[in-house]
Order: sequence, then C-alpha cells, then structure tokens
Amino acid sequence: MPGADLLERPSARTRTPAAAGRRAGWRRRLKRDWVLLVMVAPAIGLLTVFHYVPLLGNVVAFQDYSPYVGMLYSPYVGFSNFVRIMEDPEFWSATVNTLIITAFQLVFYFPIPIGLALLVHSLLSPRLRMFVQSVVYLPHFFSWVLVVTLFQQMLGGAGVLNQVLRANGAPTFDVMTNPDLFIGLVTAQAVWKDAGWGAIVFLAALATVDTSLYEAAAVDGAGRWRRLWHVTLPALIPVIVLLLILRLGEALTVGFEQFLLQRDAVGQEAAEVLDTYVYFTGVVNADYSYAAAAGLIKGVIGLLLVLAANRVAHMVGEQGVYSR
Repeated sequence: MPGADLLERPSARTRTPAAAGRRAGWRRRLKRDWVLLVMVAPAIGLLTVFHYVPLLGNVVAFQDYSPYVGMLYSPYVGFSNFVRIMEDPEFWSATVNTLIITAFQLVFYFPIPIGLALLVHSLLSPRLRMFVQSVVYLPHFFSWVLVVTLFQQMLGGAGVLNQVLRANGAPTFDVMTNPDLFIGLVTAQAVWKDAGWGAIVFLAALATVDTSLYEAAAVDGAGRWRRLWHVTLPALIPVIVLLLILRLGEALTVGFEQFLLQRDAVGQEAAEVLDTYVYFTGVVNADYSYAAAAGLIKGVIGLLLVLAANRVAHMVGEQGVYSR
C-alpha cells in the first residue's frame, strides 16, 4: 500500500536537516582549511606517485618477470622466488651483516645525537650556539662520495694518518681496506655525517621544555645533573622512543651508497648488506623477480618490527608512532 511505504520510510523533510548540516559543515571546513590542503597537496602527490603507486610492482616478486613482455604477460610462478631466497646462503650472509651493523649503530650511533643536542642546548651564548649548530649540520649536505673520499684521504694507506706515522718511524695501517674495522669505519662515517642533523629533533624537543621547571628544580636544590636527569631527559623520552621505533623499522636498511662505494675495498663478506645484495642481484644480474622478492621480505620484516616496537612502547606508557 502507498500509505505503508510512507510510514516505513523516513520522509525527505526529516532527512534533509541532518544531511544539510553535514554538507554545510564539510563546506565550512573546506573553506577554512583550503590553504592547508593546497600546501599539503604536492607532498601527498609525491608520496602517492613515488611510494604507493610503485607498491603495485610487488607483483613482480610472484612472477618470472621479463622487461620485454612486462608485468601483464610475465608468467606467474607463485612463491618460488621466495623459496630460492630462503635457500640462498648469500642472502642470509647479507642479512646477518645488516643486522650486526644495525645493532652496532644502535648502541654506538643512536645516543650521539641526543648527547650532542644536550651539549648544544647547554650553551649560553646564542651566537656560539648558532655557530656550533651550523658546523655540525654541514656534513649532512655532503654526498657519500665526498665523505668516503675524505676518510680515504685521512685514514687510507697514503692518508694523513699513515704519513704522520711513517714520518715518525711507527708502523702504518690502512683502515679503509681492513674488513675487521669496517663496522667501526661506517659507523664513524655515519656519526660524522648525520649526528648533527639528527640532533635537530632533540633540540626542538628541548625548546619546548618550560624554563620554570628548571628554575623550580634549582630552587629545590637540584644541581646541573639532577636537572638533566629529572627535567631534560623526561622531556626527550617520547621523542627518543619514537625515533627508536622508526629506526627499528629500518633495521634492514643501513644504507646503499655508503656500502657500495666501499664494497670492493673490504670485500663482499664484510660489506655486503641487503641493499647492495638486491642491487647486484636485481639490476646487475637482471634477476628482477628475485630482487623484488628480497625487497618485499625486507619491507615486511621492517613493518613487523615497527608494530612490535610500538606495542612495547604502549606497554611502558609511551605513545609511540601511533596511539592505541
């Protein structure tokens, strides 16, 4: 019956105010935030084009891919590429090297930007603070080619260090070609290049600390170290946890150019990491499907590490990358 339909369905008059309110609210927010949306649009576009669209290429890991026929016509082989990776000793050797270097740098590199930020923040003169910041930030803008060349000139067989030792009759040694010192060498290079840049985030966190907290602690008799322990470090803990989680997500990504430039000098056994392994397997040897499978495994492990570390952060009361 026509009357029954009118009783069962809400009338257009009852639906219109709520729908109109939502549309008006959406238009109001768009009118208010359109400038911010325009500003963020290029970043969203770059992220979409260079990060999300290439995710479609992961299908290559499940194919016997040939660039001559493309992804649409390359035969599907299932998980055979992943089986080959699990049986490849070179993959596991590169994975072990990557994890060892990551663990070493977490211990000996990750705390250095924190300490550097504390030192810079403690400088009283604004001009001196600006000068020190400029000096420690500068190496970040050098290419790895320049960084490796500089270390070669300083620590290589014909470098400054060996020239001084030779002039004084002392035995010489070549740090740049010694596989046993390679982990310490790449860590020292990373510290020199990026420690100052990494301190920026911690300096920003320190700038948000209320100075009245330091004054109150000083009135209560707290010395410099007490103020550092009870005021400064608690302000840095959320940032430290966040960056540590993100660093764990990149545990299998220790760098490409830095290791590629020094791989021949110290040998494949010492300098082969997953990034260089994927490059030589996928690009040099043209085994694209195999390299794509290795890269996919690395990405999945990184995601799992981020999720696990973030869960641990929630358990200890920190927000982590995202809140619960």
